[in-house]
This record gives sequence, C-alpha cells and structure tokens, in this order.
Amino acid sequence: MTKNIKANGLNHLAISTNNMKEQIEFYTDVLGFRLVALYWMHGVEGCWHGFLEMNDSSQVAFVFNPANKDAKVEYGVTNPGHTGGPSAPGTMQHLAFNVDTLDDLLNMRDRIRSRGYNVMGPMDHGMCHSIYFQGPEDTCLEVATFGNADYPIGPKDWIDPEVQELAGISDEELAKFTNPIEFEGQGGTIPNPGYNPDSYNPDRPVQLLQGMFAMPDEQFAMIPMEKRPPSMMSDEDRAAKHAN
Repeated sequence: MTKNIKANGLNHLAISTNNMKEQIEFYTDVLGFRLVALYWMHGVEGCWHGFLEMNDSSQVAFVFNPANKDAKVEYGVTNPGHTGGPSAPGTMQHLAFNVDTLDDLLNMRDRIRSRGYNVMGPMDHGMCHSIYFQGPEDTCLEVATFGNADYPIGPKDWIDPEVQELAGISDEELAKFTNPIEFEGQGGTIPNPGYNPDSYNPDRPVQLLQGMFAMPDEQFAMIPMEKRPPSMMSDEDRAAKHAN
C-alpha cells in the first residue's frame, strides 16, 4: 500500500517580536498556551526563540532579532491593522487559533475578556464561527471553530466559481488542487535540484545559495549546531559559545 507523504498539521508559526516578555505574558495568560522553550536561536547570531505550546504538535514561536528595532510597524505594509486590512504579500495577515465547539469558543471569549481585552463575535460564517481581537505588536488574532457549522467546509460547497475565475484557476487546475497527487517518498534519496533564479529563494547572496544548494545532505548535517537544551549547558559552555 502506497504511503501518501504530506504535511499533516501546523508545527509552529514564527512571528518577529521586539518584546518577547510581552508576547509570552499575553499568550500564556490570555490564550492559555504554555511556554515550553526560550533559548538562543540556533545558528543565528544575537537572536532568541520562544515557543508557546498549543498541543503536543502545534506551537507559536516568537523570534527576537536585535535588528527588529529598526523595522517599524506600517499599516498596509508590515501589518494589516485589523483582520480585513491589507498587508504586503508574504506577511501575516491574521492568525486564527482553533477550539472544538461553539461552547468552547464562548468560554474562550470569556477568558480573553476577563483579562481586559475587547473581543468581537462570534460571527457565523456558515463553515465556522469566529471571534476577533488584537494582540501585542499589532497582531490580528482570531479564535475559530468548525464545530456546530451549518455547512461543513469542503470543496463541493465552498468553491465559488466567480472567485475561481478571479484567481485565474481553470476547471482542470481546480480538479488538481482539490485532489492533490499522492506522493510516495524515496527515503530521502532525491537531491536538491540546484540554484534556480526563477525559483523561491531565501534572501541571501547568489554565490552563497549556489554553494548551499549544491552541498550534499550529509555535509549540511555535519554543520556544528548546539543540540543540547539550555539546562545541560555549563557556564563554560556558554562562555565558549559567545566567544565564537
């Protein structure tokens, strides 16, 4: 039997921050997430990571980079300002968290309001119910549930032909998008295709990308990286780390 290889959930979403403590306080107290990691970001000088756990496999991460202080919020560019506002392609428009039922959603609204924050909703979208509120550093937030939906989400009901046309999606392409091709893995034996200027590439110098993408997987895996948790690092380890 062929095993269909695909991503099966959200592991974490990383959000830039200038105030790690404020984000941690908000997400733990207001939303009930649990802080599970706070450490130097591996391989990125001067940066720290904070991970807040929603469940065993899903987290929200915050990244503090010293250069963030020079990047200012600009509505319509870096941040939309509200859940219906514009922002630059590739930026986060809003972040929606899940609960299982409408009762859970109403109780979540109670939790948020009890902390002194305004929440609008629930709004009934037919496929889900949602509440909306604003978080630290102008993040637009939502909590939603597919439970109690009048019309459960699915392509049979929720593909609008008018919007399909506006998106430039043909019927043939739609059939492919709603029934993705299954893929059987090759055990990790497929190599990188190499640098392609017309592909999606990180914002790094071309020469560096050419070398990175040509690097054998075995060589990349040998790049020194601190794997131990902070609890296992001695003062001498830390001094050596910051000396390098």
